[in-house]
Amino acid sequence: MKYFKSLFIIMLGAITVAACSNEAETDIKQERQDSTAYQSDNPNVQGGIQGSQTIVSVASTNQNLSTFVNAVQSAERTQMLNSEGPFTVFAPTNEAFNALPEGTLDNLMRPENKQKLGDILAYHVVEGTVMASDLSDGQTVTTVQGEKLTVTKQNGNVMINGAQVIQADVNASNGVVHIINQVLMPSNN
Repeated sequence: MKYFKSLFIIMLGAITVAACSNEAETDIKQERQDSTAYQSDNPNVQGGIQGSQTIVSVASTNQNLSTFVNAVQSAERTQMLNSEGPFTVFAPTNEAFNALPEGTLDNLMRPENKQKLGDILAYHVVEGTVMASDLSDGQTVTTVQGEKLTVTKQNGNVMINGAQVIQADVNASNGVVHIINQVLMPSNN
């Protein structure tokens, strides 16, 4: 009798594990489907989930923002960009980070430079949701780092301190991401 009770408990456990595994697999499949729901029209910018995940999650689905995501993680700013917000983030592409002078990014990613990297990243973030249509030529916006960014519009392009917005209005649950082609540097760096 003890043998059958033990066997029954083991079988019940196996069924529960299998059911949980199937649920997790279904959730993963749904996330993969969701991650392809928003594809950029720009061939240089791919991925992004529109409006259903946080800024960090949206950026994480875009292979051209992997350096930005790594920098956010290294500077321990993930929690901020996953918080309720809302925030507007001007996220530089991998190419923008690669265009920095040689050794700059490696130096910034060192643990002893976490504060400096965090300040640079905070210079890319504005409180509130600012859509591209809300931006006007000559406008200034204050970053969470404390300094201002200047908006210019030229030939149908939106520029932020000289960096071109190559994809605007990538919605997230806690704000919006505008993908830019340069890393913005605050005046004290």
